[in-house]
Amino acid sequence: MTSSHIDRIRTDIAHNARVWNYWLGGKDNYSVDRAVGDQVTSLYPSIGEVARADRAFLGRAVRYLAGEAGVRQFLDIGTGLPTADNTHEVAQRVAPEARVVYVDNDPIVLTHARALLTGSRKGVTEYVDADAHDPERILRAVGRTLDLDRPVAVMMLGILNFVLDTDTARSIVRTLMGAVPPGSHLVLTHPTLEPALGGAGNAEAMAFWNANATPPITARSRGEFASFLDGLEVLEPGIVSCSRWRFEAGPEVAQFGAVARKP
Repeated sequence: MTSSHIDRIRTDIAHNARVWNYWLGGKDNYSVDRAVGDQVTSLYPSIGEVARADRAFLGRAVRYLAGEAGVRQFLDIGTGLPTADNTHEVAQRVAPEARVVYVDNDPIVLTHARALLTGSRKGVTEYVDADAHDPERILRAVGRTLDLDRPVAVMMLGILNFVLDTDTARSIVRTLMGAVPPGSHLVLTHPTLEPALGGAGNAEAMAFWNANATPPITARSRGEFASFLDGLEVLEPGIVSCSRWRFEAGPEVAQFGAVARKP
């Protein structure tokens, strides 16, 4: 790790990647992350279920894409800290030759990049230090590893909620999906306040987060989430709680999930 990465690590304020790691039962977090994570849980007790459901959705989506859909290239933006069943592990279990590029700009994640770079012998697993707000930079960087003339699964799980302006978030998605060919897929999850999914209690927790942690977060409605999928073929079962995407058991969580194909 370079000195610039060390300088970027803040241990005096909670950070999303580390708090999410804490909720998932990981050890790559600090006391400030645990304190904020516990307070958010007290305000919104189902947040741990959301974290686990999001991770389980990732596994189901990647297994489908690498298996039935035949996708062999994955671009995972905002990957966070490594836990069990990371994208490359799931994809290369199904298709050992799969190529996976992770993108994140969190210095803590950078310190664990080596743990991510252990793919199958036949496949490729790489890591790019870049910000989701700069899709052009991401595309330039991943072009060294992925063939952008062949289908790519673009994965943005719990990342567009950190892009506070919805028009900007839509532009990021359009830029990324505009650079990949037909047969590519977009995989999204995003928190919501919609009462039908139990999101009403999330507002106070998000306000606390934005006052005490980084980066700030926003929730979006079903309509706003759907706008990210404009021009794409949304696969069955459509826009649902991520806990219910191709899985019937368990409670719904206030986190939309969807997988869409570029026609």
